[in-house]
Amino acid sequence: MQKIFIFLITCCLANSIQAQQKLLTIEDAMLNARTSLAPENLKQLQFIKGTSNYVYLKKVNGTETWMTGNFAAAKESEFLSLSSFNAFLKKGSMDTVTSMPAISFSKDYYIATIKGQKISIRPSTNTVEVILNSKFSEKEYIETSAAGYISYVEGNNLLVAKNGNIKQVTADGSERIVYGSTVHQSEFGITKGTFWSNNGKLLAFYKMDQSMVPDYPIINWNERPAKVSNVKYPMAGDMSHHVTLAVYNVETEKTTWIKTEGPAEQYLTNIAWSPDDQFVYIVIVNREQNHFSVNQYNAATGAFVKTLFEETDSKYAEPLVPMQFVKSNPSLFIWQSKRDGWNHLYLYGADGKLIKQLTAGNWEVTEVKGFDDKGENLFFVSTIVSPISKNLCSINLKTGKLSTITEGDQVHTNSYSTDGAYVLDNFSNPNNPRTIQLIETKSGKKKILLTASNPLANYKQGALSIFTIKNNKGDDLYCRLFKPTDFDSTRKYPVVVYWYGGPHAQMITNSWNGGAGDYWFQYMAERGFVVFTLDTRGSSNRGKAFEQEIHRNAGKYQMEDLMSGVNYLNELSFTDKNKMGLFGWSYGGFMTIDFMLNHPGVFRTAVAGGPVTDWKFYEIMYTERYMDSPQENPDGFEATDLTKQIEKLKGKLLLIHGMQDNVVVMQHSVNLVKAAVDKGVQVDYMIYPGHEHNVLGKDRAHLYKKVTDYFMQNLAQ
Repeated sequence: MQKIFIFLITCCLANSIQAQQKLLTIEDAMLNARTSLAPENLKQLQFIKGTSNYVYLKKVNGTETWMTGNFAAAKESEFLSLSSFNAFLKKGSMDTVTSMPAISFSKDYYIATIKGQKISIRPSTNTVEVILNSKFSEKEYIETSAAGYISYVEGNNLLVAKNGNIKQVTADGSERIVYGSTVHQSEFGITKGTFWSNNGKLLAFYKMDQSMVPDYPIINWNERPAKVSNVKYPMAGDMSHHVTLAVYNVETEKTTWIKTEGPAEQYLTNIAWSPDDQFVYIVIVNREQNHFSVNQYNAATGAFVKTLFEETDSKYAEPLVPMQFVKSNPSLFIWQSKRDGWNHLYLYGADGKLIKQLTAGNWEVTEVKGFDDKGENLFFVSTIVSPISKNLCSINLKTGKLSTITEGDQVHTNSYSTDGAYVLDNFSNPNNPRTIQLIETKSGKKKILLTASNPLANYKQGALSIFTIKNNKGDDLYCRLFKPTDFDSTRKYPVVVYWYGGPHAQMITNSWNGGAGDYWFQYMAERGFVVFTLDTRGSSNRGKAFEQEIHRNAGKYQMEDLMSGVNYLNELSFTDKNKMGLFGWSYGGFMTIDFMLNHPGVFRTAVAGGPVTDWKFYEIMYTERYMDSPQENPDGFEATDLTKQIEKLKGKLLLIHGMQDNVVVMQHSVNLVKAAVDKGVQVDYMIYPGHEHNVLGKDRAHLYKKVTDYFMQNLAQ
């Protein structure tokens, strides 16, 4: 018996060791990281609006069921079963479903979308109403108003519909004249082109005249023969499109054009409505992007009323968020600004007079969540704990008291109940895949709803560390390092450095996997690589001075920071400085090539995906913000024209580009290849037909296998 027991224990230990020796496949690392290997979660977790109860979707006896609970409840209970949901559908003479759709819950009604049809269910009256017919599901830029009107774009024209009655608002839409869509290359926080008023009966919309912008060919290689699809792509220093704003009244069917005076090539951004719908606010940014005005216009006449205030910056001013009027107090609004060096909140009167600065300190407000139901407290996310964490805070507008609701140097995502009394807190850190808790804001008491286990527990893992180093200026640079699995401190390991270096990005956070969205770094650690990342000057959440230092000198200071990282790596006893590779995409692709050419020999091998190789070929809005125009900054553009420097390349370079890329057009990498041919320099090139700027879907695994193989061939030998 004792021998049998020992044998069983031995088998269990062997199985346990074997389970922990599993290696990630490239599909695990790139695709399953967001599905079967993602940390456990509570599906569609949300508060029922108007209550303090939460709901989420869970399988009960094999059937998807909405569960509910609250802070006081000892246990959760079933809220809505699939059979109950189908009973509602039958009541509305609709087809039943075999799985639960996404549902948004309010106290009095539920909103669900089934096969493109949006419906509203009212349990109290046991009624179902179609609020968006499926025929609209294929339309562009669909937006529903509070009064039940639907706006959408078709053939670059704007249309409005209600109860089957369709009104065509514009008629001259074309590839040259575009209505109701995003403008200014979706910069300045712009994500749409229509803006319904609070009462849902007035619609502000963009008109973009891009007839002066040359056509740029994007080739569809799946056609026989290949077919050209032209896009309008305004390049730095050239003419830009002209944008105006109009207001359509659904009751009078009248369109009023807002009288925005000034140069045609200014930017109309951050559209907002006054609470009484009498006024439209537009933040107008000049073409140079160093000055903006917050302007008020009469929505009925289109007349300019006044400029509430202005901001200027010696480098660039970049308003990203519209004014937000205080709930229950239409005489006040919230404005976000980096005027003191950090993104903070300011309280203004509707007359444009500053009342007070609400938040201050060497940290950033990263997102405003909204007000409680009384409009007394404003919830927002900040880096108040550290630049690589995110915590939920609230501030009382009257007293100015700031409360940090979540805790710890980790990344939190949150939602709060309508009255602000409770918060659903979903957080992680490098050692914790996910914890979800319910917080009572007044007392700070917490109730754990989920503690996720490590989804990689059965896989070999490289040790992850997050730390800071100093650059040559004395700034702290955040770094992330994965050690190889089965690490041996006496060995020398090849190194892969991944970076980005550009604005509006942060590679490293105190969250699960160190902020990496997939497991490729772990995949490389399993294959014997040290994998290193750092956030250079220019990256987000470090204050305006840190971000703006790159102005007019793209690459210069980021390369200095990377050299600080290289010096750190070279001082480690276990890194092989003769076997180092560099990898970046988009702005990171530009940075990778720039570094290889200006610091030849530091890296043996590099991979640059979707790279900018000459900033004169990139779009106006982004380029001129950070580099000014080619006419204003000829030296800066000359220094960053990589096609003129390719002969300095030492080592192997793989270029990768999506063939339908309409962000960083393929001409960038093609021109670099042509320059390499002219100079007798060898480079490698990989294309991804059918993909735009990012290679997505199953082909993403192919891309990263290509990158892995390139490093294995050139560094691991």
